[in-house]
Formats: sequence, C-alpha cells, structure tokens
Amino acid sequence: MRLIDTHTHLDFDPFDADRGEVLARSKAAGVERILVLGVHQANWARVWQLAQDLPAVYAALGLHPVFLKDHRPEHIDSLREWLRQLRGEDKLCAIGEIGLDYYIVDPDKERQQHLLEAQLDMADEFELPVLLHVRRAHAPMIATLKQRKIKRTGIAHAFSGSWEEAREYIRMGYKLGLGGAGTWPQAHRMHRVLRQLPLESIVLETDAPDIAPHSHAGQRNSPEFLPDICRELAELRGISPEELADASYRNSCELFGWS
Repeated sequence: MRLIDTHTHLDFDPFDADRGEVLARSKAAGVERILVLGVHQANWARVWQLAQDLPAVYAALGLHPVFLKDHRPEHIDSLREWLRQLRGEDKLCAIGEIGLDYYIVDPDKERQQHLLEAQLDMADEFELPVLLHVRRAHAPMIATLKQRKIKRTGIAHAFSGSWEEAREYIRMGYKLGLGGAGTWPQAHRMHRVLRQLPLESIVLETDAPDIAPHSHAGQRNSPEFLPDICRELAELRGISPEELADASYRNSCELFGWS
C-alpha cells in the first residue's frame, strides 16, 4: 500500500526521543508523505525546519482555535508574512490547523470566528488548501465555508459528524479526514457515515500523537499506524485496504497538487 498521512503533529514533544525511528518505520510501512501542522506562532519554525530536514515531511502553518490564549492580533500578520516568504515552496502545502472548537470550556466563539475568517482569506490570497479542525461546530463552519468560498478547498480533519454534515462538505469540494476514531467499536455513527461516503471524498490521517486506533489502544499514535487504520476502516467499509489506500492517496495528491 502507498499511503499519505494528511494530519500529524510530529513536531510535538512525544516524538523528540525517537522521531527518526518513527519516520523509518513509517516509510517501511508504506507511508510516503507525512503532513505536520502548525498550531501557533511559536511552533511554525520547528514545523518548517522538520519539512526542510526530512524528505517525507510536508508543512502546513496556522493558528489553531484551541490555542486561542496563545494567539495575538499581530500573529495574523505574522502568518501572512510567513506565507508570503514561503510562496511557491514545494514543502508548504496548506494553511492549518485552523477552525472552530465549541467543545472546549467557555469557547470565545466570536474570536474563533474572526481568526478562522482571516485565515480563510489568506488561503484564498495564497491559493492554498485549508486543514480544518471542527468540534461541535459543523453548522457554523459549513455556513462560513459557503459564505467564504476559497479556490482550493481542503480537509475537514478527524471528521465525526453526521451524514448530512458530510454531504455539505462534499458538495463544496472538501475532503473528509478519517483516522483512528472511526476504528473503535462504539463509533456507531461514524461507521454508518463511512459506508455512505464516496471514496473520492476520503483521505486518511493519524493526528499523531493523538487518537490512536483501536488496534493500538493506549499507545502514542504514530504515522506508522496508518496502514492499520486503513485496514480497519476498509473492513468496516466492506472494501479491500488497497482500494481505500489508493483512493486516499489519489485524493490527497489531487488536493495538494502532487503528481
């Protein structure tokens, strides 16, 4: 199988001791490319350096809604400057991780919305896709994306919404990121949605080090587990792992403009 992990945080501390070994095992398992996403201004340089140093790693930069307390108004300008300087770089593939999170305690919805819209505007300005974080906020996210149509769409990462919500993203041209959460036996709604999704709308991810699949319960999630996620989701879908892997690979390359 040839695989692309469309969502990781390989720069995070849990990988500091064995990042090289993780990448080697991932490559041996068929994971050819790994996206690492920036979440606040302080980690953009580290994310970009990993992309420069490691052939398999690609970068996205953004301001994540969960880290709202770390963001300053001037960080929006700083992100635009990073994107301006890196325009045309092969290793910069998206703006992300951005979005809306109404699951956290006392979310500042107004400030989250402002931050999201500013970054969607940048995605349009620099013609980059977006990698979206959405928790308990699909309705406002869908409404925002309909209002602010961007040229290259993106991925609704770690999708766990309803079929109706999935259909709205798909109609707008967005892919749905599926990972470890859908492999758990109790994820009944996700299993139903998975069986309905068109293959051309699915991309695979780990969200490493978070959301380990059922087969690796209690472990640090890792890109090397992506083949297991693929196999488990393919079984739930009723297709071969190779068919799901090929679809995800093709969809990811189409979205990011990779040959």
